[in-house]
Amino acid sequence: MSGPLVLGIESSCDETGVGIVRGTGELLANEVASSVDLHARFGGVVPEVASRAHLEAMVPTLERALAKADVDLTEVDAIAVTAGPGLMGSLVVGLAAAKALAASLHKPLYGLNHLVGHVGVDMIEHGPLPDPVLALLVSGGHSQLLLVRDIASDITEVGTTIDDAAGEAYDKVARLLGLPYPGGPVIDRLAQQGDPAAIAFPRGLTARHDLERHRFDYSFSGLKTAVARYVEQAEVDGRPISVPDVAASFQEAVADVLTAKAIDACRHFGVDHIVLGGGVAANSRLRGLMAERADDAGVVLRRPRPGLCTDNGVMIAVLGAAVVEAGRDPSDPGISADSGMPVMRVLA
Repeated sequence: MSGPLVLGIESSCDETGVGIVRGTGELLANEVASSVDLHARFGGVVPEVASRAHLEAMVPTLERALAKADVDLTEVDAIAVTAGPGLMGSLVVGLAAAKALAASLHKPLYGLNHLVGHVGVDMIEHGPLPDPVLALLVSGGHSQLLLVRDIASDITEVGTTIDDAAGEAYDKVARLLGLPYPGGPVIDRLAQQGDPAAIAFPRGLTARHDLERHRFDYSFSGLKTAVARYVEQAEVDGRPISVPDVAASFQEAVADVLTAKAIDACRHFGVDHIVLGGGVAANSRLRGLMAERADDAGVVLRRPRPGLCTDNGVMIAVLGAAVVEAGRDPSDPGISADSGMPVMRVLA
């Protein structure tokens, strides 16, 4: 393997990630320190708690990554870091660490888009992305369809979330069912014990009048409300609730809409490859149904292993390597964190 040796830092939410790669094809280290247990008692991420956790974890995580990769900081060709989107305080911690490293080592600094990293990380397992490729990006705060022609410079958003993203809906439904945070993995496990056809939950933005304006957009707010009403009505009627059935039926509704619109977009744009990315891309039903529908449609599905779907430094390092190889100029050393960084903007 050849290519630039890139160190990537990710700190957009509640994971402190440091990854080291050689080019876009060789993974040398992937170290992650999660603060999820600190947030669980609050039922969601607390920004101040996350920021403090990043401060405590940054140096130890960096040291573990360097030891795992068996490289010295002086050998690194470039420093890549998440510049946005994400929690402002968390982003600032990672950006400060990256700036300090770049300045002290006299290395170029690349402030990158967290969301694009979720797409680009697939290259470390399956090679360069074809041109074009459709990306279904599903994370805690984003559910998007992206048309990618060049991961380093040319990304078009063709569909997005107009209210609750899939990951948000998972957490809110888990809370309704009295399940712990984070809700995604818990609901996924319970759903495997339930009947996905037990309850006919709605499929958001799939009615004919919705498709005219929101053909490739997503909405899970109505689904969340439908689950809440089902639970409330069962309590009023004194009926027992099968939590596995609710979980399975909810999860089926989410996976159904996500995958159906993704395949529709592939047909519409004439794309025969799709990549699945983001934290929710680790969900077993989404991965399975996407594989079934892609196969039926003659579309090649690319999906990183679950451990690379959740936030990590490797995705930033890989995207950094792609940007370096594309010859893009480094970021200005004085760049600021951008909590609302649009997905079309790869480099800060």
